[in-house]
Amino acid sequence: MATANPSPCNSLHSTISPDMSSPSTQSSNPLVKSNSGFMLSHPAHMIAQGFGSGLSKIMPGTFGTLFGWLSFNVLSLRWPAFFTPFNWWVVIVAGFFVGVWACAKTGRDLGVADHGSMVWDEVIAFWLVLLFITPADLWTQFYAFLIFRFFDMVKPPPIAYFDRRFKGGMGVMFDDIVAAFFTLLAFAIWRSF
Repeated sequence: MATANPSPCNSLHSTISPDMSSPSTQSSNPLVKSNSGFMLSHPAHMIAQGFGSGLSKIMPGTFGTLFGWLSFNVLSLRWPAFFTPFNWWVVIVAGFFVGVWACAKTGRDLGVADHGSMVWDEVIAFWLVLLFITPADLWTQFYAFLIFRFFDMVKPPPIAYFDRRFKGGMGVMFDDIVAAFFTLLAFAIWRSF
């Protein structure tokens, strides 16, 4: 039986697109722990983990949303001349695309595409909710928080569809934007009565 000479094209192809089923290229890395050392090791980790709010062992998404709520109010009250509605739009859109990169990088480094400690998606999505309902008293913001957390945790259809359909950093970020949309829809219905 004759052996075929390896083609230079075959070796080039294997260099460009490695076999994703091999253990060396899979994203799973059980040795990486999500902790403050990991978070501080790269700017993407710090962003994706909500500047530490995602490191909570209990309900990190809730803590990420609380961080989003607190930071929105502090920034808006402390620097109202800068954090105008238009500038909030710019911050949210830029934050979304930075989040796609940061969550993709952090997910790869943690070995889990949508690790629970990655809460930047909650921060950006809740900023969007707050931008739409502002001006609002603390009780209204609290109700928005509860409704958003419901949609983000339960993921009723079609949120679950988007959660399954989109992968990587875009998937992490996009399903929370859909949850924000449904939160705003619930508010619009509530305010119409």
